Amino acid sequence: MTPSPYNEDTLVQQTTAEYLEQELGWESIYAYNNEDFGPDSLLGRKSDREVVLTRILLAKIEELNPGLPASAYEDAVSHIVTVSASQTMVTTNREKYDLIKDGVQVTFHNANGERVRQRLRVFDFDNPENNHFLCVRELWVRGDLYRRRADIVGFVNGLPLLFMELKNVSKDIRAAYEQNFLDYKDTVPHLFNHNAFVVLANGVDAKLGSITSRFEHFHEWKRLAEDQPGAVAMETLLKGVCAKANFLDLVENFIVFDDSAGEPRKILARNHQFLGVNRAIEAVRDRKSRKGKLGVFWHTQGSGKSYSMVFFTRKVHRKLGGNFTFLILTDREDLDTQIYKTFAGCGLVDNDRDPCRASSGEHLAELLAQHKSHVFSLIQKFNHTVGEGESYSRRDDLIVITDEAHRTQYGTLALNMRNALPNASYIGFTGTPLFKDDEITRRVFGDYVSTYDFQRAVEDKATVPLYYDARGDKLGVAVGDLNNRIAEKLEELETDNIDVEQRLEQELKRDYHIITAGKRLDQVARDFVRHYSTAWETGKAMLVCIDKITCVRMYKLIQFYWNERINELESQLSLVTDEQDEQYRRRQIEWMRQTQMAVVVSEEQGEVEKFRKWELDITPHRRLIKEGIDLPETMRKQPQYLNMQRLALDDAFKAEEHPFRIAIVCAMWLTGFDVPSLSTLYLDKPLKAHTLMQAIARANRVNEGKNNGMIVDYCGILKNLRKALATFAGTGDVGRGGTGSETEPARPEEELLADLHEAIAFVRAFLEERSASLDEIIEQTGFARNAAILAAKEAANENDETRKRFEVMCRAVFSKFKACITIEGINDCRGDFDAINIVYKSLQQDREQADITGIIHQLNQLVDDAIEVREETPENGTGTYDISRIDFERLRREFERSPVKRTTVQNLKTAIEKRLQRLLQQNPLRTDFQKHYEEIVAEYNREKDRVTIEKTFEALLRFVDAMDKEESRAMREGLDEESLAVFDLLKKPDLTPSDIERIKAVAVDLLKTLKAEKLRIDHWRDKKATRDAVRLTIHNYLYSDQNGLPEIYSVEDVSDRTEAVFVHVFRAYPTVPSPYYANIAS
Repeated sequence: MTPSPYNEDTLVQQTTAEYLEQELGWESIYAYNNEDFGPDSLLGRKSDREVVLTRILLAKIEELNPGLPASAYEDAVSHIVTVSASQTMVTTNREKYDLIKDGVQVTFHNANGERVRQRLRVFDFDNPENNHFLCVRELWVRGDLYRRRADIVGFVNGLPLLFMELKNVSKDIRAAYEQNFLDYKDTVPHLFNHNAFVVLANGVDAKLGSITSRFEHFHEWKRLAEDQPGAVAMETLLKGVCAKANFLDLVENFIVFDDSAGEPRKILARNHQFLGVNRAIEAVRDRKSRKGKLGVFWHTQGSGKSYSMVFFTRKVHRKLGGNFTFLILTDREDLDTQIYKTFAGCGLVDNDRDPCRASSGEHLAELLAQHKSHVFSLIQKFNHTVGEGESYSRRDDLIVITDEAHRTQYGTLALNMRNALPNASYIGFTGTPLFKDDEITRRVFGDYVSTYDFQRAVEDKATVPLYYDARGDKLGVAVGDLNNRIAEKLEELETDNIDVEQRLEQELKRDYHIITAGKRLDQVARDFVRHYSTAWETGKAMLVCIDKITCVRMYKLIQFYWNERINELESQLSLVTDEQDEQYRRRQIEWMRQTQMAVVVSEEQGEVEKFRKWELDITPHRRLIKEGIDLPETMRKQPQYLNMQRLALDDAFKAEEHPFRIAIVCAMWLTGFDVPSLSTLYLDKPLKAHTLMQAIARANRVNEGKNNGMIVDYCGILKNLRKALATFAGTGDVGRGGTGSETEPARPEEELLADLHEAIAFVRAFLEERSASLDEIIEQTGFARNAAILAAKEAANENDETRKRFEVMCRAVFSKFKACITIEGINDCRGDFDAINIVYKSLQQDREQADITGIIHQLNQLVDDAIEVREETPENGTGTYDISRIDFERLRREFERSPVKRTTVQNLKTAIEKRLQRLLQQNPLRTDFQKHYEEIVAEYNREKDRVTIEKTFEALLRFVDAMDKEESRAMREGLDEESLAVFDLLKKPDLTPSDIERIKAVAVDLLKTLKAEKLRIDHWRDKKATRDAVRLTIHNYLYSDQNGLPEIYSVEDVSDRTEAVFVHVFRAYPTVPSPYYANIAS
């Protein structure tokens, strides 16, 4: 049969491989059905379990490290290939990454017999062409239970660094993530031990991520140079990522593992970070001609500025040689802590082991004299007058990185710094651009070295769009014209770090009293509670107040109205007539009861007395800031929180599952503080320019299920917001030759409703194309409504692809509905939402409750006459159908009459998959069942007609019958399931009956011996000595003349069976008893 020119292989996979080969210089091999095994085979693999091409790896290590004994090279390969079974995937990946990047340390004896330790290179990072790049299509990989065929694996020097999952051009690449990539991580996890990047693509769109990335964090690669317009194209990603020099640059310099959030995450640079950091690296190379002005690195808030600093400093240290010291400067304690935590989390610094954070001006001078790699300090630590010639250091390899550069280059502190470090180079990192008249900042840093503006970040989906709700105007509490006067004065006072409340009252008098009037704050607090408790499913919230006193006043008011709102909702429960609505309200009330809130403000001397004058108590909030907040019981069970009772307040707010959901602030946490689950920012503080942009960007971080950020404005700052956006947002791809939109990033909330209507329209059209109706679900009642729901499920269940697509569309409706929950007009969409929700939930329920017996029973009572029911007994548990007794012809006729054929088939598939997984876990030689099942499903997905559906149903029933027979085979053989697995591994063709009986006895006794001794050792799989002892026990038992295998087994047979049994035991017996056989009766 001639393959279709439009299938996944020819359109995407073959095209990609040819591009890598013809345009980028990779070798390319098509492995499917062409690969043999052995040292001289196509790829040199011994079997399809191997994922490292050791033949190539060994040759490249020898080439890159010539003149060493063979044992050194073999030892290096062993270090790279060997993994510990007890490690998580990300731990293994991190360990292997260190070997890839830094080389492998081996010990050997040289020609003089001396013991030598040497680190061997695995790659030649400086000369990309001196490495071996190989693209392999359709590579079979076998895991413990499953065998999978990867679309494309990219090997560099024999290591599988690139994994590509490709879909046809018509398919959403989310399916590549949900259906394939996640499955590969579960079934063939060792394929990702050495992985650097994961690419998901459909020939048009393409995204890049890491093994720990959620789909939302896979990103596009739209540009090859910073000044290019963005183009979402797979070709751009291939050129930008897979060109040999770029590929090795990304591997070497743009991957970090960050532990700062508790569990390690693998962070891969985004397109704009890669381009921006490399521009900054060139500036460092040219620092003498630039007179130390390395430039301003403007990447908008939320685009990963802190990680860009990490990538920058690490690449300078690695590639430019010398002994560079980086002084990372900020002007606020909380910002300094946040940046330090990022560097520490990525393993670059550890202040406890090697002090690098300046505690005073004197300490700063000491640290700078010690040639540290990194020093962290506040600009305020340059508080000693330094005259010319009194420098701390005259080194020219000292680079000052200033965060929010525009705030730190004024006055005597900056002068002291420049006198103290006369030969230093300066680079300014900022989330907001320079004003046209900001000559001071330009004089210190020079012009922009890299730009990535607000609008471009939204277009690239590096941040979510922001929407604006002018609630202050609606409530009549906006302060309008006062905004500018108060904002200007606040900017001045907060920069000088003085008593804000007192000076505001003195200098603004009436204006200050208007914005802090009790009646006004009361109204804002009431509205905040009403608004946020209605939007309770959207994420966390931050309220920004004018000063510290007002923060605590608002806390008291919000607490009062929060409890009042709970009581109000509880009193309304008795009036609710709809059961689902009642459940929703009960969940909302429980969420409100669990929600915790806190005031987060900086400490000052005499603050207890100052708050006492207002009859306020700051100490509970100060205690939380200093001592942390209680960790809920549910979180204490998670690995990253084991043995912890409390959590630092900032970490608790960042943790999405922690009930600390409302932070009330005035200046802290408004810069350099990333909380992806923060969805709503409530502004009751006049802000402008840089500060306003930094504040609203708190809500623009990408998070799973987050549709947008919401800015709720109580002050009436729209005029300032528009001005700030005009100055700071940039124009995206406009002006760069692109077609970027000039729409404001902070859009009016009404546009959210339009997005929701569009998402609902997609679902409606999907159903109508398949003769189902959303309107009938909404309008009909009783049995007619149930029939409409079943019709919608039938439409979704057309095949695996349509079901996945329907579920993705439903989730888009849910996230957009939640985002609109506080907007007037949302009730018009309630009927559509409820109808979509009930279909979606019913599909999920089918998946969770799928049961073969129940599915058959639902067809019709007539079916019961066609099959025998086994009664419930202590031995077999609940009553089950004996499918072997089914009259398939009668059942087929009944299925023909069913109005829900596709749904029945989908549910039967789900139930079979659960049962098949258990069978495969118990016996690795049942892979033929897996293959047969996959063939049935593939045939079903290829065709959509009625005949195919009916054939599939019959094929699935016969498959269930075959599984039933397989499950009872152990009893027929006189064995249990555990010994049957070993028996199957030991068998060979053409055995006599007496041989078979002997092998059965060997299987039973060998397993009994292992379980009684070696397998009882705690964590036996983790240590080489215990693993070897288990393998030796198996070999000796099988080779024994008295109780081993029959004489017809050769030495090679015994060796093969030893390895097969060891692999099975290693997987199935992490402990005794085995978790895979624990519920065997069920």
